[in-house]
Amino acid sequence: MLKIKIICLGKLKEKAFMELEKEYLKRLRPFAKVKLVELPEVSYRATDDIERVKQKEAAAIMRHLTKDALIILLEEKGVLRNSRDFAAFVERLGSLGQELIFVIGSGIGLHDSLHAISNHQISLSPLTFPHNFARVLLEEQLYRTCTIIARKEYHK
Repeated sequence: MLKIKIICLGKLKEKAFMELEKEYLKRLRPFAKVKLVELPEVSYRATDDIERVKQKEAAAIMRHLTKDALIILLEEKGVLRNSRDFAAFVERLGSLGQELIFVIGSGIGLHDSLHAISNHQISLSPLTFPHNFARVLLEEQLYRTCTIIARKEYHK
């Protein structure tokens, strides 16, 4: 069984996203132990130093990283994979027996200190999504991945 932690900045506010997340986390239960960590976004104004804001967010994220876990950042410029390749990637990493930690940043991106300690950087799409949507999309892709690995009917 996969051990997955999803760390995200910001809470889901829209009921539709909350319902989708609830559904995909329920579907994932037979395949993976998933822990969701929601951290508050650091508020800022346009005149604030964005790097300092990113640094504060990174410090909050780092407090939830566990030793020996594999850290996977969701990044606009990360490696893009189709669903089958993503499933093979997750299966390979999961076979190592380590926790997989997926990190979704806020709208301003992730600080370089997280890039320095991450094991992988992935992209869900060349398109840009609000982080709430990216979060649910990641959960759906993780479920799809698990069904591909288990050879279940879902992915076509």
